[in-house]
Amino acid sequence: MEYKFKEYKETPLLKKHLNMGGKNPDGEEINLTSRYFTRGGKPFIGVMGEFHFSRYDRHEWQKELAKMKAGGITIVSTYLFWIYHEETEGAYDFTGDNNVRAFVETCADIGLDVVIRIGPWAHGECRNGGFPDWLMRKSFALRDNNGEYLALVRKWYGRIYDEVRGLFYKDGGNIIAVQLENEFVDNAEHIAKLKEIAVECGLIAPLYTVTGWNSAAGAKIPIDEVVPVFGGYCEAPWENHIKRLNPSPHYFFNRMRNDSAIGTDLIARTDNDGWQLPYERYPFATCELGGGIQVTHHRRPIIKPMDIYAVSLVKIGDGNNLVGYYMYHGGTNKIGTKSTLNESKATGYPNDYPILSYDFQAPLSEYGEVREHYGLLNMLHMFVQDFGEIIAPMEAVDAKYALPPEDTASLRYGMRTDGTGGFVFVNHYQRLTKLKDIKGAVINTGTVKFPAIDVKGDISFFMPFNMNLDIQNGGSVLLEYAAAQPLCRQDDTFFFAEIPNIQAEYKFGDRQVFNDNIIEYHGVRIVTVSFDRAKYMRKLSGTVYIGDRCNLYEENGKIYSAEDGDFECVKWNGSEFEAFTVNQPYRKTNIIIEDTVDAPFNPKYKEELSIGGDRKITWKKISADSAYGFAEISYTGDTAQLYVDGELAADDYYYGKPWRVPCKIIYGKECYIAISEIKDDFYKEF
Repeated sequence: MEYKFKEYKETPLLKKHLNMGGKNPDGEEINLTSRYFTRGGKPFIGVMGEFHFSRYDRHEWQKELAKMKAGGITIVSTYLFWIYHEETEGAYDFTGDNNVRAFVETCADIGLDVVIRIGPWAHGECRNGGFPDWLMRKSFALRDNNGEYLALVRKWYGRIYDEVRGLFYKDGGNIIAVQLENEFVDNAEHIAKLKEIAVECGLIAPLYTVTGWNSAAGAKIPIDEVVPVFGGYCEAPWENHIKRLNPSPHYFFNRMRNDSAIGTDLIARTDNDGWQLPYERYPFATCELGGGIQVTHHRRPIIKPMDIYAVSLVKIGDGNNLVGYYMYHGGTNKIGTKSTLNESKATGYPNDYPILSYDFQAPLSEYGEVREHYGLLNMLHMFVQDFGEIIAPMEAVDAKYALPPEDTASLRYGMRTDGTGGFVFVNHYQRLTKLKDIKGAVINTGTVKFPAIDVKGDISFFMPFNMNLDIQNGGSVLLEYAAAQPLCRQDDTFFFAEIPNIQAEYKFGDRQVFNDNIIEYHGVRIVTVSFDRAKYMRKLSGTVYIGDRCNLYEENGKIYSAEDGDFECVKWNGSEFEAFTVNQPYRKTNIIIEDTVDAPFNPKYKEELSIGGDRKITWKKISADSAYGFAEISYTGDTAQLYVDGELAADDYYYGKPWRVPCKIIYGKECYIAISEIKDDFYKEF
């Protein structure tokens, strides 16, 4: 069957119409058009990953940021939770793990740009949305333009500036954007005032962003003053029921920017007053593509790698030109001097989240372990980094016929094009739903007809057509089409992944090549790797590496594996892959878990073990004979807490997977696990 597209009609490109943009001391400029962002006058696609510095050990920042960069992240976004820094009014804390300046400087050392999300209200599943308790007790309205509130906002913004002075892009630093507020949907005047105060305080960056979601009409924002950024999650654990959700629209090519499901636990829909966010004035940018999902007490989904990868691929196919994930790296909440700092129903919020764990099932876990979607997503990240200048100006074009959300039998496909060349995107995946295999699909872009392909199994992919492969010493080669997925390039070598169940095929004007691992054609070299190997491909300091089922990263000029052991890896030397070895000694830690008859003590945070009513609590003693590696704790229960020398050190809402805790937390300490009784009172997928 042949699959066609709607007619491509170029939309007007607006330039210099937004009150944003800025230069660094070298004269490089970051700016944006109505369709894409620019850097140094060229289109580019940033890849942004959320990592909360205050939820992670400062001594581990460098290593974790190096892993983020290896995974294709180019921009780190991070919240400043007001309650973390001013739990007591007037007593600021920007030391230790709260040291935002040290974090931004570490990002710069690694080569990463930064977006600071300065609130004042942040959410982020933090207590009071990040507002300090003392602020909540004030008599005036919060998130409002009254003078008393704005005076405190000005003081807060000023303190942030004191910490990051000199680190902005205009100063030669790496802070390229500031996000104002969060999930604020119905008061453009307040957002405008926050920007005014931020600028007056010195928080000056090329880009200012706000979250743009709400109803289909979008959040009310000050037009041309800020960039609305969007999101899309594969699940919604904040939904107030325990039933399975309807199929997510994020697995369809529909050019949907605004996910009105985000934040429905906390925000109401905008009144029907005629407001319509002018999407056509802004590039499609995301800040909250779900890198995973956090479990709530009443909803506990299990995230699979393709759940995340397919959504991101679909959004790129729909025109996304800033790929932003929440979360990309998990973390651990702190416990304040006055209270826990997690969101809970006890604080008036709709959800109960763990006191400590903010793992989010993210590509990099709460403790820095690599999950499979890290490598999958990097296949997309390498591509947009190396070919962003080509694809960013291209527009999304819909399939000829739209599909209803219940359709599980039709091909889901989309296209980005400039009218001549481009990329076709195919998604054959729907979370928790089996899609029917499609045989003999012929995709016709209007300028190029691809060979017939079978689309089978859980897979998402894209293929280029009329793609100019430029040669560094001048000239280019036209690739008419490739039945393979482009990954990245190193000099004049272009790397592609073979798509599962599809024979790799490359068509040049006078040559058609099938399944060759290395193709030479008029000064261009094409290297094809399997889809499984591509998941372990990394581009580090301009060189392509492939790990031996290990995740390579670079720190201080040396190549490491995120996993310990001995690995035979390869790197591209310009003409072939050459082998090298990564040796990181592995030592087994013996974990002993013993049942205890009596409770060793009264748990300090028993309320977490009895959400929804009293539950029987069982105890286990745990010990480790070294600080190396992880203890894997298999249990069945509602909630588990790890107490180390009597203090809560880790917790977990059971969702069907073993709980992994670093042995360094346990080693040499007296440790007990409290497990509360499981009941049939939450949504589960196990």
